[in-house]
Amino acid sequence: MATFNYTVDTHPMAQEIGSVSNHLKVTTTAVVAMQTAVVLAEAKAADHVCENVNRGFYSLIRSQISQKAAISQAKVDSHLMQLNQQKKQLLAIKGRMERDYNMISNRYLKLFNGLNSNLKHRVFELDKPTINFAVRDVEKVSNRTKHLTATVPVSQLESLAVSQKIIASNLKYRGMNVISSMTKFLGDMYAQKELTSHILLQSSSKTESAILSVPVAISESNYDSHDNKNVEIILNDAELTKHAQSAIKNAVMPNVAHLQWKREPEINKEVQSEFSKLLTSSASSERVKDMANKLFIANNYQTIQTQ
Repeated sequence: MATFNYTVDTHPMAQEIGSVSNHLKVTTTAVVAMQTAVVLAEAKAADHVCENVNRGFYSLIRSQISQKAAISQAKVDSHLMQLNQQKKQLLAIKGRMERDYNMISNRYLKLFNGLNSNLKHRVFELDKPTINFAVRDVEKVSNRTKHLTATVPVSQLESLAVSQKIIASNLKYRGMNVISSMTKFLGDMYAQKELTSHILLQSSSKTESAILSVPVAISESNYDSHDNKNVEIILNDAELTKHAQSAIKNAVMPNVAHLQWKREPEINKEVQSEFSKLLTSSASSERVKDMANKLFIANNYQTIQTQ
């Protein structure tokens, strides 16, 4: 059998295999670098997502807390306004009850004083001599030792001079009291005359009747959801007495229900200026001031329609 020997050159294949090996190493290095970059990108993306989620959750919770705080503050303000209105109503009821009590007590006091006087007079008239003796004569007898100087019917010459001196001293004392009383009476009369001359008008002056116009402010407000109204009449107490104020309020109150109100197209300039001054001087927050200004502008005003 024939034998054939062939020599095959493997150098090109080895070179190609070496080249492939180098490319594999480069590819391995690239894959490792890419994997590292992917891991870093995933970590960075995860941190970014977590940060945004945390920020969104924090903003949501803060918004909910702010809304609840605003709702609670509005409820507290409404309850405070309701309590202030109820306080005004209770004070008005208290004042009305005090006036009624004083009026009723004065009426009954006058009635009972009249009854006491009439009963005393009738009891005195039942047995007038006995009453006169018990009230007048007994009192005179009891005070006799205080007002009169006792003298002994029979006295010696030595005690007579002393007794006369005591009587003269008593007379001088009584005379001094009478002179003091007369002096005080005349002084009071002179002072009263001087005061009267300053108060009374001169005889030449003429008195004329005049009509005085008193401004009255009528405030009507609703203090609950059932359309219950509270009417308050405000007067200037600088020149008016309590009796005059009560008379004016009693005269105005029955006519409040018959007043005709008309809607004003725009807010009065003086009222707007006064409200702006009060709003500027208030110590409330800017949000409260803005809300009060919005309510003031959006409110509808009515004034009394004049004939």
